Formats: sequence, C-alpha cells, structure tokens
Amino acid sequence: MRRALKQLAGVRQPAAADPEVLRELRMLRSRVPHLTGALAVGAGGVLLAEDAPGARTGALAALTATALADALRLAETADRGRFRELLVRGESGYVAAYAAGPATFLTVLAEPRANVGRIHLEARRTGARIARLAAGPDERPQDG
Repeated sequence: MRRALKQLAGVRQPAAADPEVLRELRMLRSRVPHLTGALAVGAGGVLLAEDAPGARTGALAALTATALADALRLAETADRGRFRELLVRGESGYVAAYAAGPATFLTVLAEPRANVGRIHLEARRTGARIARLAAGPDERPQDG
C-alpha cells in the first residue's frame, strides 16, 4: 500500500485513499479544535487521502501543488533551506501546507479562531507520520 502511494504520486488522478493515511488525517482533525479539513497530497497535485467535508478537495490538491512549487522556489531563492511549511490567512480562516516527506504534503483548513500554534504543532507531527507511511519499507529508518 505504501509503495502504491509513491507510484501514484506521479499520476494526476484520484487514488484510493490509504486507510492508514486517512486515519492520521481524521486523528489530526479530532485533536485540533476548529480544524475543518485535512488532505494528503502527492507530487503533481494527486489527492492521496482527504478528510475535508464540503471542501473542493481536488481543486485544493492541485492548488497546493502549485503553491508549494512557488514556496519551494521562494525558500531556495531566499537561502532559507528546504521547504517546511506554508501558511495562508484569509478572511474566513487558514490554509496551511506542510512537507510530509520528499513527495507528499499535508494540507489543513481551519476556522479563523483556530490556534495557529496548535495547528503547527499537531500538523508537523502528523506530517512526519504520513512521511513514514508514504516511505517504502526499504526507506524507513531501522530501529535499534
């Protein structure tokens, strides 16, 4: 299943959600008050999994990929190292995107009253778990 995530990352079409990634998204939403949606996005804007009722997730996945490409170039041009996260604040709330491995991103949607610090804390942890799930068994760090 994890290998399928990597293979699907290069294909721009909806994929069957990995149940483990979907579980992580649901747990994130349950831990953070006022979080209204979460999606895992692969390279090229492929929607890998989503827990975002009422959101236009296909469009969000594609726009996340576009915005992150610009954010990657911005961080590189400004000599700030590898991209880690992007936060957009709008009148009706927040959209945040986090690196979740080399070819996967976590995008979250939140209401304006959400605690941004809490969003960052929990989304960074969830992104790290999604990165481990998306990595093939040969790429995971060995315990011991």
